[in-house]
Amino acid sequence: MSTNNPAAARFVNYPTPTAHEAPYKSPPPAKNPVIKGAPLNYLGSLVAAVPGLPYLLWSNAGFSSLRGLKELDDVDPRYDPTVIPVSEANDIAHVVPENVNELRVTPVNAKDRFYTIADFHNAYRSGTHTPTDIVEALLPLIRRDEQQRSRHSTAFMPGPVEAVRQAAEASTRRWKAGKPLSILDGVPFGVKDDLEVKGYKRYIGTSHDYTNGKEDRAETSWCVKKVEEQGAVLVGKLTMHELGMDTTNNNPIWGTPLNPYHERYYTGGSSGGAASAVAAGLIPFAIGSDGGGSVRIPSNYCGLYGLKTSHNRVSTAPMANAGKSVTVRGPLASSMADLEVSYRVLAQPDPSSYPSSEFSPPRALTGPRNKVLGIYKPWFDRADPPVQEACHSALQYLQSEMGYQIIDISIPLLHQGQLAHAMTILAEGATGHKTSIFELTPANRILMSVARQTPATDFLLAQRVRNIIMEHLAYLFKQHPGLIIVTPTTPNAGWPIEEADLAHGMSNANMQLKNMEYVWLANFTGVPCIQFPVGYVDGVQGKGKGKVPIGLSGNGEWGSEDALIEFGFDGERWLHEGYEGGKLRPEAWVDVLKTE
Repeated sequence: MSTNNPAAARFVNYPTPTAHEAPYKSPPPAKNPVIKGAPLNYLGSLVAAVPGLPYLLWSNAGFSSLRGLKELDDVDPRYDPTVIPVSEANDIAHVVPENVNELRVTPVNAKDRFYTIADFHNAYRSGTHTPTDIVEALLPLIRRDEQQRSRHSTAFMPGPVEAVRQAAEASTRRWKAGKPLSILDGVPFGVKDDLEVKGYKRYIGTSHDYTNGKEDRAETSWCVKKVEEQGAVLVGKLTMHELGMDTTNNNPIWGTPLNPYHERYYTGGSSGGAASAVAAGLIPFAIGSDGGGSVRIPSNYCGLYGLKTSHNRVSTAPMANAGKSVTVRGPLASSMADLEVSYRVLAQPDPSSYPSSEFSPPRALTGPRNKVLGIYKPWFDRADPPVQEACHSALQYLQSEMGYQIIDISIPLLHQGQLAHAMTILAEGATGHKTSIFELTPANRILMSVARQTPATDFLLAQRVRNIIMEHLAYLFKQHPGLIIVTPTTPNAGWPIEEADLAHGMSNANMQLKNMEYVWLANFTGVPCIQFPVGYVDGVQGKGKGKVPIGLSGNGEWGSEDALIEFGFDGERWLHEGYEGGKLRPEAWVDVLKTE
């Protein structure tokens, strides 16, 4: 950390801007064993029970390769990537606009338009619908205890139905009295199952209830509480990958949610239930968590807008894993207007939780901004050709029509950085896991067994890698004010579902690492990152019908969420105005307001 550099006046804990040049080296092909079906069940128990076998898998994954890396000599480790911008503004803007007309919503006549917060607000104001109408329309679609469950119910966890109805009825009464709390009053939303919510059990995708049957005494997570205080109606918790430890949302315990764009493709994980519900049109936004792309990968796979916030920008209280050095809370939404509003609400500083309390309230960006996009070409080019083509088309539009400048940059130790991030999130996850490893599904029995093998010396080496990359990013942001580092969100267009994988899960670390080729950077270094859809491709032949979305990501300087939101609006314009065919709405989309 630095206290003597030009950024110190604008930030707390800003890294020392230092260029660390290292030639790009393509990583060796991943060689982790891919195990599926019944053999996975057997091997999961074997790995968890046989001493020495987990360490063999740990070494095979390449985690020991940081040893002897000369670039790490004389480098201090950095354990916490939190960087806090110092605001000069004393006035506090409204959390959300008081007038719904201030929202930058997609025109109502746009092709395949999703409903927005503004549409729900206007329906309630005009009297065509009430919040109770919406909840009663949603409940048969999302409840697991219906005699004939809908395809959408797998995205939702069991919940207190009467509490949902009561919240909707209270909102309906406020609207009838002409006293809504905000433009969010009565708008339905959902939250990922790893957040605490009073009245809801918390499973984190496992079979174990972490509230121990005391859900009525649970303390609702700060960010959820802030949204509810605006009058929004929480309609349910959303399914996730077990412990959040993979990128598919394949969950043999609670079921694997369907991708509304293509039901033979995964929704992405670990906020996959949230992505499925938003992409299906059931709710306009949801709150997820992101420790290794878990907001952005599902947003990418399901054609949504997702924001991984700066580290500790959104309070994680009262979560037990709040001390993790990679995980944050962030919104997923079907439009940029809804992403912006939901972010501004859930990112209110928590005065009882450090370091969230040190951040200033989010506020809209005003005035001119530098439009500089940085690309590290050898890294970008690792994406599959269809993904590269879609991303480059969007970038060309942003350059020619929106005034962006594209520059070449470099980032050191990318392969080592991804390994260091993986080692860190696994070690932190293993430390936080308190129940028996044999309660987990076979894939996570293996993963948690391997995660527990990380020696302290290797964990320290990983944190040295973190410091080097953070210092280099600080150097880039100093050299190019306003810089946004752009990559594809994933190098692949979706992940097809194999039917045999649904019963037992699967262990495919090679594809998992590929999925996380780009997303890990923001988690490990603490910078914010936005993802937005830029195109669609056909699914794999023989895998059913539907399109597969492709996303582009932008990594900004610490605390630059407001600038990234403007970048996201420009990306949304590309999809609606520049992309041939425009934004697509999936066939599985639900017309909740029934206006068509």
